[in-house]
Amino acid sequence: MGEGSQRLRGQGRLNESLRLTQRNSIETRVNIREAQPTDGSAVCGIYNHYVLHTTITFEQEPVSAPDMAGRIAEVGATHPWLVAETEGGVIGYAYATRWRSRAAYDRTVESTIYVSSDALGAGIGYPLYTALLEALRRRALHAVVGCIALPNPGSVAFHEKCGFLKVAHFPQVGRKFDQWVDVGFWQLLL
Repeated sequence: MGEGSQRLRGQGRLNESLRLTQRNSIETRVNIREAQPTDGSAVCGIYNHYVLHTTITFEQEPVSAPDMAGRIAEVGATHPWLVAETEGGVIGYAYATRWRSRAAYDRTVESTIYVSSDALGAGIGYPLYTALLEALRRRALHAVVGCIALPNPGSVAFHEKCGFLKVAHFPQVGRKFDQWVDVGFWQLLL
């Protein structure tokens, strides 16, 4: 295993290191590893952009670094939370959480992915998300649900590229920035 490998809690080792050529033809090394609570500040730097400027997340207020560190620790105790990083720091993250609390849903999770707005289109998301899906397969999970605020053609195309199929559409179930927002659910059976 190469540098930067981290142990996925009880699930073997994760070592995803790849090289991506960005739009400016500069090759960048990207390492995908398990998130740590110390990544909270970097994750906030990515996430809070979407909180403040988009309807992609229904969170209304920016998240503090200590709160995000707590989320990473809590989720990471039971499910994978991965980050993609370059020499410049964390540029994306993906994680899965329990879908519902009833025991019958134990093998179903909801997935989430965010990539820094500066790194969108650079090819970070696909290897990061496929690493998350592989970590879920290793845990013998069965179904992954992606919740997408609509319209969001980029996220829809991305999820479908990853093998997800649309299974539900709920009109006007969220409200942000004084507008109603639809939500769609995409599902992947592992």
